[in-house]
Amino acid sequence: MPMTKLFVAAVLSAISVCAQSADARERGFIRPGMAEAEVLVRIGRPDHETFSQNIEGQPEEKTWTYLPHPKDPLNLTIITLRAGVVADIERKSAR
Repeated sequence: MPMTKLFVAAVLSAISVCAQSADARERGFIRPGMAEAEVLVRIGRPDHETFSQNIEGQPEEKTWTYLPHPKDPLNLTIITLRAGVVADIERKSAR
């Protein structure tokens, strides 16, 4: 039984590493107008999330920040979402 758990943990770890490396390459393909869900599927959850506007009855506005990644080490990606849709993408050099 312990060997089975160890094997499952190793497989899950390998899968997550593969998913992370694909995410960094996809950051450059995010475009205004994309749905929030599509961004999550393509590049995963952000490293940091900030709510700029969260007032009842008005469209929610938030900013997602993706820190540099080993496959994209020089870029910080900042995505602004309004009402669940990408409104702005900013890529800054982390250098």
